[in-house]
Amino acid sequence: MSDSNVHIKDAVDLHRDRAEIERLSDAILCAAERAGYSKASRFAIRLAFEEAVMNAFHHGHAEKPDEPIRVEYEIDAQQVVMVIEDRGPGFCPDDVPDPTLEENLANPNGRGLMLIRTYMSEVLFNERGNRMTMIYRRPNA
Repeated sequence: MSDSNVHIKDAVDLHRDRAEIERLSDAILCAAERAGYSKASRFAIRLAFEEAVMNAFHHGHAEKPDEPIRVEYEIDAQQVVMVIEDRGPGFCPDDVPDPTLEENLANPNGRGLMLIRTYMSEVLFNERGNRMTMIYRRPNA
């Protein structure tokens, strides 16, 4: 059952705590379900959210393990927008090696970003590279 009037917008500071991360992920997915997103869409949203959060903590906060990251999200019947921002130095997304190329198959780096780009409709970065905006647009039925 969907409610096309659902519009959720929130911003939270998220700590490196598995239970806290799961609670926020569940809240986003419950809102997406209320807005009528399919199980497959919610899978894509969850995977991208978890990959982005783990990357922010692992790479962005490698030197700041106790610092929270900022998560903003907005959900309505047309799209889900999730913004993940860390306090790290940032990176250049174009410099991340393509994990599907033969010379990179043994390199674990880049797989999370590849998955995010695969499942999201659009992925944007700020100039510094420490803020990722992921947009998932509802597929046409």
